[in-house]
Amino acid sequence: MDRSSNYLVTGGAGFIGSHLVDALLAHGHSVVVLDDLTTGRTENLAKAQQNPRLRFRRGSVLDAPLVDELVRECDVVVHLAAAVGVKLIVEQPLKSFITNTKGTENVIEAAQRHERRILVTSTSEIYGKNSSGPLNENSDRVLGSPSVARWSYSTAKAVDEIMAVLYHRERGLRSTVVRFFNTVGPRQSSAYGMVIPRFARQAVRGEPLTVHADGRQSRCFLHVSDAVAALLLLLEHPDAVGEIFNIGAADEISIRELAERVIARAGSVSALEHLSYDEAYGPGFEDMERRVPDTAKLRALTGWQPRHTLADVLADAIADARAELRGDRSAQVPSTPEQRLPTCGPVAGTALAGR
Repeated sequence: MDRSSNYLVTGGAGFIGSHLVDALLAHGHSVVVLDDLTTGRTENLAKAQQNPRLRFRRGSVLDAPLVDELVRECDVVVHLAAAVGVKLIVEQPLKSFITNTKGTENVIEAAQRHERRILVTSTSEIYGKNSSGPLNENSDRVLGSPSVARWSYSTAKAVDEIMAVLYHRERGLRSTVVRFFNTVGPRQSSAYGMVIPRFARQAVRGEPLTVHADGRQSRCFLHVSDAVAALLLLLEHPDAVGEIFNIGAADEISIRELAERVIARAGSVSALEHLSYDEAYGPGFEDMERRVPDTAKLRALTGWQPRHTLADVLADAIADARAELRGDRSAQVPSTPEQRLPTCGPVAGTALAGR
């Protein structure tokens, strides 16, 4: 990343997006953030807003003229805006589906029209109920009924990927797709069903840690700093164009053991409380036993390796939960986005959910 570029980051006030914005600014780039603050938070950009090379536009990826305007002004687009989190997907399946398909279509069409490089973010939910592992980019998708909200979300993200790939093949769009597996770190909200921030907040409050089902289901957790490092490497590598990459950690842990480690790390008196999936999400929720990524393709192209351990992930999550409990994060920033963030035009409507 030797040459300074202008980046558009949709969903840039979200969890992963705000960390990417910080990294791009640190590399000397200029960044425009588009976010409607549905799940993104202005406080996530507290560090970035001090940089004059940041511009913020409150608005939606469903607003096609706005998207076209911002894409035209930038060199590179990173499309992170999406409806995210199991809880949100289950509670608002139609809105999530429309945001994730129509919003991505608007961004991709604008990038193709203005001949911009674009990185489209997807998810490990693509693989559905495929619990074999590790899963590589060509592993089969195993889905349940489309009437189940989780699989309609998976299908929406598959549509996003298909658009990015076909626009590349048929119209020359310089696109890359990445599939995030469980990514964790500071600024991640517990409000949408994310397990580690939820456990961390429960532990620092001395509340029971709610483990779904028997807790034997296993996952791998990647620190957000390592995820951003992977994005930066792919954005600067010409051979990433037209390709799909998994981004995730390899160390597998059961959810029950994860809860126990959070309690121990936090020095908490919290107990474990098991909830059925029906109690947590309502009837018909389906989950998978394992989700483990194969990142050989990413590593072979870029040399990327995670630098943070699960212990680092948990330490940051607990520190973040304690800061939130003390009110540190909200006390450090002004109360409204207009007070805090430089803008690049009038405020638009809302509809997207930033990561």
